[in-house]
Amino acid sequence: MFEAFFAFHKTPFQRDLAVKDLFTTPAHAEMVSRLKYIAEKKCFGLITGEVGAGKTTALRKLVALLNPNKYKALYISDSALTPRNFYWEALRQLDYEPRFYRGDAKRQLHKAVLELKEQGKVPVVIVDEAHLLGKEMLEEIRFLLNFNMDSMSPMSLILTGQPELRRILQLNIYEAIAQRINIRYHLPAMDRAETQEYILHHLKIAGATGAIFTDAAIDVIYEYSGGIARKVNNVCQASLLHAALGQKRLIDDHMIKVVIENEFAV
Repeated sequence: MFEAFFAFHKTPFQRDLAVKDLFTTPAHAEMVSRLKYIAEKKCFGLITGEVGAGKTTALRKLVALLNPNKYKALYISDSALTPRNFYWEALRQLDYEPRFYRGDAKRQLHKAVLELKEQGKVPVVIVDEAHLLGKEMLEEIRFLLNFNMDSMSPMSLILTGQPELRRILQLNIYEAIAQRINIRYHLPAMDRAETQEYILHHLKIAGATGAIFTDAAIDVIYEYSGGIARKVNNVCQASLLHAALGQKRLIDDHMIKVVIENEFAV
């Protein structure tokens, strides 16, 4: 609805942007560089960030950067992930029919990883929302990385999740896992300047030709969102709709405050 009012040729602040159109802050660029290093060096990496900060966006960029002739990316996200489910999902993404029993599936995955190694390919296993993993799955990670009595590393493993994942892995019971982590990175939220650049970037991609949000409006958006991209998206879309319904071409701070109070206040 607001697309026609503002003469956009596509809806701004959507999640389905092409990788080439994704907005990148210096922090995102550093995260992608670290992820690429993890993949290339077959490391075990831990990536954290607040919900909605852009971790999955960075993962999309990583996968787009990886040469499919050299890497096989496996993306697994399951709030109730168990070792059995993990092995089954990984095997399916590798085009294997998983064995029924967990132990058999585990041995099958190890064999599949070694077969990829012989083909000159590196599996890059990404486990998203890893802060939700239970004790059994976290402990299984230690055995997942154990090839030839821990003398080789034919795969990369990346755990991503909210900041509490770091606190979980600091517990004594996970010391054996924490010691294996090669690369750690925490993705910060955007600052005020980056938030403005982010908003302008999305509007430009959508086809905006003039100013739509005032500087004071962006101040309020930043204050509310704390620079979290998902929150910025939600407020901006709601504000564009509110403006279109009121036939307002310019969105000011008052309008943003009204939208936040009416639609996002808890």
